[in-house]
Amino acid sequence: MITGGDVLSMLIPNGGWVITGNDYEGIQFFECEPITKKEFEDGFKVCQAWKDSQEAAKVANRKAILDRLGITAEEAALLLG
Repeated sequence: MITGGDVLSMLIPNGGWVITGNDYEGIQFFECEPITKKEFEDGFKVCQAWKDSQEAAKVANRKAILDRLGITAEEAALLLG
């Protein structure tokens, strides 16, 4: 489930805001340019795709590192555990 914090993290990744709940009215902008209520509400529509792409990039980076090292994820876990 996408939260208001997820939407703000996508739209204003450098922070400067605090949110209570998932409604626009619960946002306080401190050190960033405020967004509109429409921008916030529209953000819920695109946030899942954004989160999916972030996760896919993380998985691809992890796989690239393991491939360079020539080990599996299980072997890496053994080394780090």
